[in-house]
Amino acid sequence: MTLTGVRLQQAARRAAEALPGTSSGRPFTEKLDVYKVAGKVFLIVTDDPDERIITVKADPEHGRRLRGSHPSITAGRYLDKTHWVSVGAGPGITAALVENLVTDSYDLALGSAPRSRRPEGA
Repeated sequence: MTLTGVRLQQAARRAAEALPGTSSGRPFTEKLDVYKVAGKVFLIVTDDPDERIITVKADPEHGRRLRGSHPSITAGRYLDKTHWVSVGAGPGITAALVENLVTDSYDLALGSAPRSRRPEGA
């Protein structure tokens, strides 16, 4: 089932909070809820009622394919356009897709973190 913007964000938050060592805060502005693992950002949830999106890290080729197959997935807002995608509500945006994108983003962020900073169980 295609998600609304609010449900998309709820699914992303649930997925992030279930991953080991996740922290969240609003270091940039009150409208950006930033999720990190080992000090690395892997999810940004935009808390603006006019723009209900999430931004996640993605392998560049995977991000290109996602943008090509989903009109509501665009180059990442706020961060490097090559390694990040922003996801809004739209055709084909399901809870399963959002959960996979968040988990993949977490794995990419964790993979670039020093082993000494990685949480137990990750």
